[in-house]
Amino acid sequence: MKIALASDHAGFELKQFIKGLLANLKHEMEDFGTHSTESVDFVDHVYPAALAVAEGRAQRAILIDGAGYPSGIVGNLIPGVFAAVCNDPVSARFAREHSDTNVLCMGGKVIGALLAQQIVETWLSAEFLGGKYARRVNKVKELAERHKRPLSEKARTVITVQDIKDCLARKQSLLIDSKTIITPSVKDLLP
Repeated sequence: MKIALASDHAGFELKQFIKGLLANLKHEMEDFGTHSTESVDFVDHVYPAALAVAEGRAQRAILIDGAGYPSGIVGNLIPGVFAAVCNDPVSARFAREHSDTNVLCMGGKVIGALLAQQIVETWLSAEFLGGKYARRVNKVKELAERHKRPLSEKARTVITVQDIKDCLARKQSLLIDSKTIITPSVKDLLP
């Protein structure tokens, strides 16, 4: 299974531990950063990872910030993402079995590595139960569809390399259109 990973500075160390765990479990991974404990805005990293799930480039994602819930909020804004904040294995099992979640969010300042390992292993091994839970999940999807808003267009469609560099210097993401976001993690690719 391909798993997208992302964290902010508060979740970096736990993310590194989880990467080792996922490697041992033979999962393919894509790390959307951050790549250090230097302070960053969590959105710049967790949004692209959650988007990878929504677009089918990853089957699941694990997002780690200080408390877990900020990443959950971002993930659940994206159609096709069902994110759950789980800081114990029981919640992780129910999140998969009852709600068919595809994004796991944890708090790097809330839980330690051994508990995170139990949560991740439980969440990855649990299967959606379907049945009455599928009916309930479908009702949630219907609500999301009912409240979907059209994406607004950017006033300026020409983006220059300098625009990108300016955003990256401010450690901000640049939303180009509904399918394109440039995050600080791409700065190494620029001339």
